[in-house]
Amino acid sequence: MAAFKKILSFFDKLEDLVRIELSHSPIVYALVGAVGIILLWKGVWEVAEMIPGLHGLGSVVMGVIILLVSGLLVSFFIGDSIILSGFRKEKKLVEKSEADILKAEKTQTQEILAKLDHLENDIHKLNGDEPETPGGTKPLL
Repeated sequence: MAAFKKILSFFDKLEDLVRIELSHSPIVYALVGAVGIILLWKGVWEVAEMIPGLHGLGSVVMGVIILLVSGLLVSFFIGDSIILSGFRKEKKLVEKSEADILKAEKTQTQEILAKLDHLENDIHKLNGDEPETPGGTKPLL
């Protein structure tokens, strides 16, 4: 098990280094990712060809079952944000006016600030401090 952890740690550090370097060249990064994805699916395709019954309809049925059971079918092909926006009866982005977009951003910002205030008060309670009053000068931590 220790050897597995060492190997995992090595590849984790290697991935960090490669990702940092490639992030400076987005086009090269995209090409490396594309080649990796294509080679992965080429391998999956070749392995699937070795398994009897995974040709044509069998492949489709097995793929749909795997995607349905894992919950990836809808989220991958449609996307969570589209489903959620439908439940909320939101307009599509192209249908929204600039004022609608700015209003939504302002609301999200206010929600984030409220959550941060709540977290800050929780931290003060954990530290045994008095929560900061609005306009006060008490540091966060």
